[in-house]
Amino acid sequence: MRIAYLDCFSGISGDMTIAAFLDAGLKLSVLSRELKKLHIKGYELKARKVLRGGIAGTKFDCIKTGEYAGHRKLEDIITIIEKSALSPKIKKLAVDIFNNIGAAETKIHGFRKGEAVRLHELGDIDSIIDIVGAAIAIDLLGIDEVYASSINMGSTFVKTAHGAIPIPSPAALELLKGAPVKISALRAELVTPTGAGVLKTLTKSFGAMPSMKIYKIGYGAGSRHIEGLPNMLRVLIGSSSEPALKEGNVMVAETNIDDMNPQHLEYVFEKLFTSGALDVYSSCIQMKKSRPAIKLSVICAPRDLEKISSVIFSETTTIGIRFYAAGRYKLERRVVKAKTKYGEVRVKVSERPGGVLTAAPEYDDCRRVAKAKRVPIGEVTDMAREAAYENL
Repeated sequence: MRIAYLDCFSGISGDMTIAAFLDAGLKLSVLSRELKKLHIKGYELKARKVLRGGIAGTKFDCIKTGEYAGHRKLEDIITIIEKSALSPKIKKLAVDIFNNIGAAETKIHGFRKGEAVRLHELGDIDSIIDIVGAAIAIDLLGIDEVYASSINMGSTFVKTAHGAIPIPSPAALELLKGAPVKISALRAELVTPTGAGVLKTLTKSFGAMPSMKIYKIGYGAGSRHIEGLPNMLRVLIGSSSEPALKEGNVMVAETNIDDMNPQHLEYVFEKLFTSGALDVYSSCIQMKKSRPAIKLSVICAPRDLEKISSVIFSETTTIGIRFYAAGRYKLERRVVKAKTKYGEVRVKVSERPGGVLTAAPEYDDCRRVAKAKRVPIGEVTDMAREAAYENL
């Protein structure tokens, strides 16, 4: 299982979150490509290397341009996200973050039920980019769970559309109720409402870093230089020390066939997979009186056994099926889309115990691309695997 740990020793903001993930390997070009699916204008993205307290990290900026549309209401932002071409997972994460922020703003500012929630600074284009960008980073980096340290909040006053407010801001505190926080003597806003919203929505639990094998570390820089403290958010990405195995039960149905045209097996396989088979295979065997035969084996979920048996009886010449329950372990896996110069290929990524990742391009996709572009299938497979590893 891939996990991320947010070390908030200097607080957290939306831009620091994006910067930390960029520093840990997320490509700015990929982030920009995904954000364009929102179909909003009025910004450009910049990322550069900086130093904070002697530590090198990445500074991320969303710069407003002349096409900027102004502050948006919560319902308008959610509509933009839901109508976008982003993946369902990214949409849900982003909408959940905005809804949590909206609930906190409603309570703090006393909005009445049914009244439109205007987010002011949080409805600004850079906050939208930061929040949706955080959801994109979680999805593209394949992060399954997020954990976070206790949070350094800082203390001072800042000017907002509502006037001067104390720091930690009421919205940030409302969002982080139940999380371990520290109100330090540093006269700075270390936690923004955007950062607090990201933490509340994404974090499974707060406290010490869970046992994990670390393979990526990123430092996201804040805008200010703070005396005596590196103004950075640190993200550690790795795999849980727990085995990356899932346990489950399946049924295995088998039958021996010695009087059927073997050419029909392709059709039988197709029907079995359509009926829910997890795997189908045949073995050459020798039966009584030295007859050559085929053993047909089907692995399926227990709920599909009756349906699978019906297909076997209908489409083969057998008159009997034996079946038994079997336990199995399987690795966690996910499917990513790898872009090659010849086209897009789906790649199955699995995580082995110890955090070793393997990438297996889908044969059908490689075959389709190789045939369309008239190139060797091995070349397509190698390029897809390499592209997948680059984005893990």
